[in-house]
Amino acid sequence: MEYKAQRGTIDILPKDENLWNYVQAQCFSIAKSFGYGYVETPIFEDSKIFERTVGEDTDIVEKEMYTFTDKGGDNISLRPENTAGVCRAFIENGLHNETLPARLFYYGPMFRYERPQSGRYRQFHQFGIECIGDSSFDNDFEVIKLAWNIIKRFKIPNTKLNINSLGNKEDRELYSSKLKEYFSKYLNDLPKVDKLRFDRAPLRLLDSKEEITIKISQDAPKTLDYISNESKIHHENVIHNLEELSKSDEDFKFRINDKLVRGLDYYNKTVFEYVSDSSGPQGVLLGGGRYDPLIKILGGPDTPAVGFAMGIERIVNELKKVDIKSKSDLDIVIVVLDDNFRINAERLSDLLRNNQLKTIIAPRRSMKGQLRFANNMNSKISIILGQDEINNDLLTIKFLNSKKDQIQIKNNDVGKIKSLIISEV
Repeated sequence: MEYKAQRGTIDILPKDENLWNYVQAQCFSIAKSFGYGYVETPIFEDSKIFERTVGEDTDIVEKEMYTFTDKGGDNISLRPENTAGVCRAFIENGLHNETLPARLFYYGPMFRYERPQSGRYRQFHQFGIECIGDSSFDNDFEVIKLAWNIIKRFKIPNTKLNINSLGNKEDRELYSSKLKEYFSKYLNDLPKVDKLRFDRAPLRLLDSKEEITIKISQDAPKTLDYISNESKIHHENVIHNLEELSKSDEDFKFRINDKLVRGLDYYNKTVFEYVSDSSGPQGVLLGGGRYDPLIKILGGPDTPAVGFAMGIERIVNELKKVDIKSKSDLDIVIVVLDDNFRINAERLSDLLRNNQLKTIIAPRRSMKGQLRFANNMNSKISIILGQDEINNDLLTIKFLNSKKDQIQIKNNDVGKIKSLIISEV
């Protein structure tokens, strides 16, 4: 074949549409139940937004951003993540002048030029939560709990929360110096990629995927030994709330992971990830933390914030793995026994669609072929139109997902049809 999808991208086909829609609908529903409102930002932004917030020395900015000069001469990047864009929108649209905290959620494609692998793509979709305008540990816990509600809704097994604290800006700088002091003894043993991290971003040595660096990191200083008293109290309060949640929900598990730092420059205090029992980096389902400095970095007022981002492809893959399927979207397939009744089928389909029932007319095949088509489409019911139905102003309802006997109802009785569909859900 001459043309194929670009490496690191995938086509979402009709057979997976229900599952993708299901994941999006559940994320939206849970976010709204916590009082969050939808925000959508442009797919591309001024490149400086990501350079200033994500960090110029990060792999994302150095290697992975899709950056170009547009026809007006501006330096533009496809968004590699969306927290920076949401914060730009927060400032630009004056949301800091409204009641805070602002509870926002987003959904959409992100772009990173990285090595494609299982669960990792160059164009991928993220759902994210941002709670902006309150420094309380209560908001850290709320965001973590919201994320847990999503994971629990999807019934992803053996999932655990990893949590750590990076402290404030001064704590982070002190800890970075202690980390450099420790790793300087092993500098000759570090692979090239981690020698660069040592100079530019020593915290990311703890996030290394290199085997030798992971081994050296085992005895590295711990962040919690170098955070201020205020940061420690904040962290302890978050942990107390998590302990209470684990008492009331036996499925909720967490651990303090002193190697967890997350990969972006704007994090401070709480950082967290939810990890499934999958091996390697693909086991991370979502991650986030507190990013109090970010809005000020972008030129806004000093505004604390906390949030997370979740990769939709990873969630979809997890649901496929544990064989969790969403319900069929299609309500009705109309089976037409005589082509002369096609016009009747068209009128009936218009009536049903106007009453929010998803309806298609089966293709011109035998009755057996049309019913097989209805089954393959995973329709909830089929409506059969034949000579008897037309003569007596009736509709024959055949149940496709149960062993109920087919029944006849009065033509155009939409209320009855809806009740029968609900009984099949």
